Amino acid sequence: MRILQAVTMLSPDGAYGGPVRVALNQAVALRDRGHSVVVAAAQRDYEVVPTRQDGIPLVLRPARRLVPRTGFAGLWAPGLVKWLIGARDEFDVAHVHLGRDLVLLPLTTLLMRMRIPFVLQPHGMILPGAHPLAPLVDGLLVRRLLRAAHEVFYLTSEESDALDEVARGEARLSPLGNGVPLYEPASAVGDVPEVLFLARLHPRKRPIDFVEAAHILNSEGVRAKYTLVGPDEGEGKKVQSAASKADNVRWEGPVGAGEAPARMRRAAMYILPSIGPEPYPMAVLEAMSVGLPIVATEQCGLAALIRKHRCGIIIEPGPRSLARAIRTLINDPGIARTMGARGRAAVINDLGMTPVGQRLAESYLEAALRPRRSA
Repeated sequence: MRILQAVTMLSPDGAYGGPVRVALNQAVALRDRGHSVVVAAAQRDYEVVPTRQDGIPLVLRPARRLVPRTGFAGLWAPGLVKWLIGARDEFDVAHVHLGRDLVLLPLTTLLMRMRIPFVLQPHGMILPGAHPLAPLVDGLLVRRLLRAAHEVFYLTSEESDALDEVARGEARLSPLGNGVPLYEPASAVGDVPEVLFLARLHPRKRPIDFVEAAHILNSEGVRAKYTLVGPDEGEGKKVQSAASKADNVRWEGPVGAGEAPARMRRAAMYILPSIGPEPYPMAVLEAMSVGLPIVATEQCGLAALIRKHRCGIIIEPGPRSLARAIRTLINDPGIARTMGARGRAAVINDLGMTPVGQRLAESYLEAALRPRRSA
């Protein structure tokens, strides 16, 4: 089949995060099953705009800021709409990683009008009342798109309920977890373990909790180095100021697109102290794939999975509980290694991309053969 995967934005710092990684992982899995796949997105900040990633053809058009101070939601990419009009006969089906943004809402509306069958995957980004303008946008566009999609894939039961509310019970909702490739295992060397925070420096991700936990452990004489990796989304100045108080705490800046697993391989553990909704964070799955033990909060959507596979420590939010968990893993490297091995085994046995690719191929074929559902 000829498949279009559409995601909001690609950039060299990987600022858009998990949905991009999911789209590319799915594209590779589908290509490996013999399908033709193109990933389309807005782009910004590239010196040379890439035409392929992970061996997948890319169609990238410049992102423009249409609405100030609205984050990704205010971006648009009119060049993508123009491109799709010219490429309308090149695809049998489309898979849109949909958010309430001005890149994908127009693109998906065009798919609907051109009668190209499509599925949607919102990644927890479409929640009732998430923004004051959400009801208006939902009434004008989102509800129609959810109803017109062949399937709408959700990650958790909470997301299913939210989508059902937005669509008023008229969307075809189906569960689909985020699979992850099996990456090369961690190869950390040296006597001083590295504790890694790899995520956007956003208040919800709580990078300051990570730095404060490092200071607590430094005061106790625990030997480690603490590294933050990720683009600044509001907490950069605070992190730099707090990190400057210790020479073993540093912020490296963003990692290149697709390079997170390789960076994780140099660490001893992965930390995600988020306090906001994290329905199915790809970084946690990538850390499991390379064999790192995980420390995450109760609010992480994968907390139950981490408990099930006993591959990490689940904590209450806050620097002191975070420090206790990190101390446990540093003081007992055997436990840390065992947890990391369990996480990697979970990826091998349960969380790989093969079943995801099969499920998607079945859905696409059914979508292509069925008349488009009316909005």
